Amino acid sequence: MSWQAYVDQSLIGTGNIDKAAIFNSEGNSVWATSAGFTVSPQEMAEVVSAFKDTADVKKVQSTGLHVAGEKFIVLKADDRSLYGKKGKEGIVIVKTKQALLVTHYPEHVQPGSAANTVEQLADYLISVNY
Repeated sequence: MSWQAYVDQSLIGTGNIDKAAIFNSEGNSVWATSAGFTVSPQEMAEVVSAFKDTADVKKVQSTGLHVAGEKFIVLKADDRSLYGKKGKEGIVIVKTKQALLVTHYPEHVQPGSAANTVEQLADYLISVNY
């Protein structure tokens, strides 16, 4: 399956995610993205550093995280996942061995459903060494 198919079918195709992108684990190369979902290099640097440095995890928990030009309050931050919320919409970012899944869910989707969708794809990618 192509990276774009993972975005289109495994993420957006579920109805739990409305925007998504897959980056390499360093956040400097976009492997696939949904139309109109642009995460800036500065935003990806913020995401990558949150996964690498415990101090940066604490920082994003207190200051929030920026994705696609919007600021999200961070609800969960650990070495695998970042969850953020802005009103009733939110983001789920999950790190695998070689990739970062950056996703957005709309107001009408339950956060748990969105998180399960992204975490399940991450588990699969990890199982095939990605």
